[in-house]
Amino acid sequence: MVDVVGLYHNPPERAVVLCVDEKSQIQALDRSQPVLPMMPGMPERRTHDYHRNVITSLFAAFNIADGTVIGRLHRQHRAAEFKSSWSRSTRRCRPNWTSA
Repeated sequence: MVDVVGLYHNPPERAVVLCVDEKSQIQALDRSQPVLPMMPGMPERRTHDYHRNVITSLFAAFNIADGTVIGRLHRQHRAAEFKSSWSRSTRRCRPNWTSA
């Protein structure tokens, strides 16, 4: 763990360091009724039921050097989607890469 943190704090010269993460099974929900307006002294009220639309997966990469986040949503959560997101992230960082 110390090596990973050290890489983030002191990356090698001309290196691109990406922190990659994934979050699966994000539910896109809509309430079945609109939120009821607040009245003085009363909290906002919401219905307990909702409509489930889709489940999606988020793949994101954080570029340590410039603080940008490259994110992508996918309907499925497989290696193919991860690879697609990784390729997109590295393509976006490639202009900063120089060959040794």
